[in-house]
Amino acid sequence: MTDAVLVLNAGSSSVKFGLYALPSLNPLCRGGIDAVGTERAALGVAGVRADRLTGAKPPVGDHAAVAEWLLHLLGERLSGVELAAAGHRVVHGGTVFADPVRIDGRVLETLEGLIPLAPNHQPQNLAAIRAVASSAPHLPQIACFDTAFHRTQPARAQHFALPRSMTDAGIVRYGFHGLSYEYLAGVLPEFAGARAKGRVIIAHLGHGASLCALREQRSIATTMGFTALDGLVMGTRSGAIDPGVVLHLVQQEDMTAAAVSELLYKRSGLLGVSGLSDDLRVLEADGGTHAEEAMDLFAYRAAREIGSLAAALGGLDVLVFSAGIGEHSPSMRARICSYSAWLGIGLDAGANAANHPRISATGSAVDVLVIPTDEEMTIARAVRALLCSKDAHPGRG
Repeated sequence: MTDAVLVLNAGSSSVKFGLYALPSLNPLCRGGIDAVGTERAALGVAGVRADRLTGAKPPVGDHAAVAEWLLHLLGERLSGVELAAAGHRVVHGGTVFADPVRIDGRVLETLEGLIPLAPNHQPQNLAAIRAVASSAPHLPQIACFDTAFHRTQPARAQHFALPRSMTDAGIVRYGFHGLSYEYLAGVLPEFAGARAKGRVIIAHLGHGASLCALREQRSIATTMGFTALDGLVMGTRSGAIDPGVVLHLVQQEDMTAAAVSELLYKRSGLLGVSGLSDDLRVLEADGGTHAEEAMDLFAYRAAREIGSLAAALGGLDVLVFSAGIGEHSPSMRARICSYSAWLGIGLDAGANAANHPRISATGSAVDVLVIPTDEEMTIARAVRALLCSKDAHPGRG
């Protein structure tokens, strides 16, 4: 019998998962269900036990239904594997949780209270937790937070220029994508050597996108703020916007708060500017004027924020590209690096086109790297650590 950790990463329209043997954390299988809630929902899977799951058809249901189905499927088809715990990506931990925590009723209630701060992700995260609790009520569950990695930032990087009472009430810059940044910070010495402890900016560029500035492999500033809406242009999110625009839409255009939220979260970004798609691959293939404007704005905003974070760091030693766009779009990496050439960035066009791990040119003052991220492994390691810890009490944050 093999003990294993199940990791669930519930996104807005997907559920990624990984099954890891204990104590080695060797992956038994990994995969995901895309297009959750539609007839197009499909299971993709890879790994040493993947053949046992191939061909299984997910239900047309919500994230809870898909998580329950997945748990049943693993139990039915992976004989000889016994779950020791389940780990979950939870987008928002607020000011309460700065470390992974075992989930109990009190923790779940606290996380529900944070749904307004991450309305497109937190409900799905919690739905997966409830589904596991319903199907396997005695299985320990661990929450790992996208916000936790950024709690090392100095106060000046977390505070808004608002009345202190609001800051004390938790209206601060939380930052997100922390599980990705934690993984990348951990593997960075393998790629950057001693420079890994220097002035580093990681660009997590996907449908959701952000940058993080690191020193000594710890977060000192990031582009996302109170919510995951701030910062860079994203697939359907606007990124940073003048608050006066929101006031104008409400006061002069008579838009409701719900309508403004839907606009900024779901109809802006690459989709809004291009009028075509939120998928960079579609825009690159199209090449029309509006697609070009959307891609240029994405790169320009990323480069501006790289400059901002370089100021916070006092310079730049390493720039890392990761996540879907960062790992797979040579043209977008080239655009961003071109705008950032003033920092001493020189790109090797051939290495970039081939998606090599190191894409900076010989003589470049800044090492430019492409490193795949692995949020699920970060969660699996945290679960293993808590299971092995004598302090793994429910509700410990």
